[in-house]
Order: sequence, then C-alpha cells, then structure tokens
Amino acid sequence: MDVEAQRSLLDAVCGVPNGVLAMSPVMPGMVETSTNLASVKFVGELLVEITTSQRSAIQSARDAASASVESVLRLAGADVSRSDGYPGWNPDPDSRLLEVARSVYDKLFGAQPQVRSIHAGLECGIIGTNYPALDMISFGPTILHPHSPDEKVNVASVGRFWQYLLATLRNVPFRS
Repeated sequence: MDVEAQRSLLDAVCGVPNGVLAMSPVMPGMVETSTNLASVKFVGELLVEITTSQRSAIQSARDAASASVESVLRLAGADVSRSDGYPGWNPDPDSRLLEVARSVYDKLFGAQPQVRSIHAGLECGIIGTNYPALDMISFGPTILHPHSPDEKVNVASVGRFWQYLLATLRNVPFRS
C-alpha cells in the first residue's frame, strides 16, 4: 500500500465516529444512539473493507449517525455501501403492558422486576415499523454473551420466563 493510501486509510479509521453518541432522555442509563467501528479488513491486495454499525432507539438518529460515518469515509476516498440493519424501537416507560408485566412479576416472584432497555437491534423495531400503535415490551430468559461463541442461557431462568409469560398473557386486557 503506498503512503497516500495509508494516510487515507488512517484518516478514515481515526475520523469515523465510534462509541456512544447520545443517552436516552426517557430511560435513564440507556444508550440511545451509538456507532461502532466494527472491523478493518484487507480483501485481496488492493481493497480494504471497513465495517461499521449504527444503532439507535430513534430511527432518524440512527440515519444521522450513518450519514456522519459515510461522510468521513467518502472524504477519505472510500466507496460506501449501506445495508438496512434493524429499525429503531423507542421503549415506552409509561406503557400499559409494562405496568401489567410489572404487577404480574411482583405477584409471581415477590419483587419488582428490573426494567431496563438496550439500543441493540430488536424484533420490536421491525414489528413497530409495521404496527406503530402496538404496545410492546421485550423480555426473556437470562442470556449471557449473546451473539458470540460463548453465548449461554441460564437454564433455570427459562422456566421462570415461561411461567411469567403465561401469567402476563392471562392478565393483559385484550381489545377485540
């Protein structure tokens, strides 16, 4: 790689935004928008592939983060392509369904659940895009190291999750 190409590559890698861009004003402690310089790989002798990912609970914020990354890469002379990724999903801390789920958890387990949110790609973003008025929450068994070779599920939490899911469904006031 010649010196000019090296400089352009290093400028691109150093200039690309990386990390937390915004915290959620609605869910304390939750990252709302972030960008990640995921990898830099040589593909053959003449091509360098830079992979990034942008995530946000707010679709427009994710799009703005992507545009910022793309701008830096184009300024460094890169050809840029984008995949769709997951749409954002902004959880509603005042959700009626969340209120029911909290109450059911307290009755079943004698404690208040930990209500947290993450800004990773969740199916709720896809479902919410198609059904924007749908009241949704996301929960499940305890999973450690998701999407990695070390991914594990806490087996005892699967039974508790199933019990909780069924009890929650029995207590949700469905509309017809």
